[in-house]
Amino acid sequence: MNADDVSLGALRCFVDVATEGSFAAVARRRLVDPSIVSRTIAGLESELGFRLFDRTTRRLNLTEAGAIYLQRAGTLVAELEAARAAASDVLTEPSGLVRITASTAFGAHWLTPRLHRFMQLYPEISVEAVLTDAVVDIAAERIDLALRLAVRPSGDLVATRLMTTRYRVVASADWLARSGNLAAPEDLAAMSCLLLTLPGYRSQWSFRRGGEIRQVLVHGRLAISSPPAIRRAASDGMGPALLADWMVSEDLASGALVDLLPQWEATAADFDTAAWILYPSSAYVPRKVRVLVDWLKQSV
Repeated sequence: MNADDVSLGALRCFVDVATEGSFAAVARRRLVDPSIVSRTIAGLESELGFRLFDRTTRRLNLTEAGAIYLQRAGTLVAELEAARAAASDVLTEPSGLVRITASTAFGAHWLTPRLHRFMQLYPEISVEAVLTDAVVDIAAERIDLALRLAVRPSGDLVATRLMTTRYRVVASADWLARSGNLAAPEDLAAMSCLLLTLPGYRSQWSFRRGGEIRQVLVHGRLAISSPPAIRRAASDGMGPALLADWMVSEDLASGALVDLLPQWEATAADFDTAAWILYPSSAYVPRKVRVLVDWLKQSV
């Protein structure tokens, strides 16, 4: 038979039935009678000259030939739909809903202030920001983009570096006036520090200068689970805190906080952490997502 005899609609129907495992499920999703789906598959099998499914009372199972056909047909359908969407993107303004997730602190302090201008530039795009410190299943939650702070994300998602993150030991000017300057990282061991209630963050901080690395055991009377709350406590003069540069850069510029060890890199986890943009791996990334990725990179 000629390949032109097989319609894209029939191929799409075949892929959907193979995924769902029943005619009824596909029919419900398409709001049609199951007999229409069944006839579409029967017609495709007639055109191909072989059976795609073994039909039982409980579930449809792919035949060996059907499984082989699905490998190629699924890729073809995805590519054709991506081509249609890409061509449509060129002719229209980016529009639609973009769902993005980030940690509560990074989302509130870094992401949210940058969305105002983005939404002015792209009035047809709506944004839903899911800010949570819980692990989010990007596929199940239909998330378009995720912002993650990590050394290097692993998994099947596409990862692009947004920016390198650095940590600073900071305190208020009032605290510094009372306690005096720090001569070395080890001076922190004798002070009551503000601690983040995560493993490692509340017990040991590491410092690097050139090729030299020092580790300091820290303690404190106040431990908080929220980095913004620790920032507030540091601003109120309650002690030194280890915080990310994206959170305290404005405070350092205004003098609300002071970098106690400006010659040293600091961390409680790894020196080479970064903020990453993650999105599902696919042949086509919608334009509404691409323009947001580009905007975030430009906003660093």
